[in-house]
Formats: sequence, C-alpha cells, structure tokens
Amino acid sequence: MTQPSERSAAMLQTRQFLQHLSIAGVPRVPQAVREEAKALLRHYPCVADIEIAHNRAPDWFGPVLPVSRAQGRPH
Repeated sequence: MTQPSERSAAMLQTRQFLQHLSIAGVPRVPQAVREEAKALLRHYPCVADIEIAHNRAPDWFGPVLPVSRAQGRPH
C-alpha cells in the first residue's frame, strides 16, 4: 500500500524526470519525447500544488520535504 509520503515523493520525482527529459542537451532523447515532456509539465502539479493537496487531504498526500521544495519548483 502506498503511503502518503511515498505518493508525494513519486509525484516530485516524476516532475524532475519530465524536466530532465525536456532539456535540449540531454543526449539520445527524441524530439517527440522532449516535446511531450514539456507539454505534460505545463499541467503537472508543482511543489505548491502538492503542499495544498497535503493540507487538504493528508491521508492521500504527504508533506513536501525541504530538499524537494528546492528541486521541484516550476520553471
């Protein structure tokens, strides 16, 4: 069973993964994948969204750790 903290961490890690895929200098990432990652990031929850979700539904979303805040800010 997924814990709230694991769910929040997975969302932040997915955001970071999409950000990595969208960087132009990453080798061997097809342009179509890069564009899809950018498109998904437009609507993907940012750190603030996850914090709001945690405050409103703490049984589903865990708190965002301070290290995650620095890494998960939207562009």
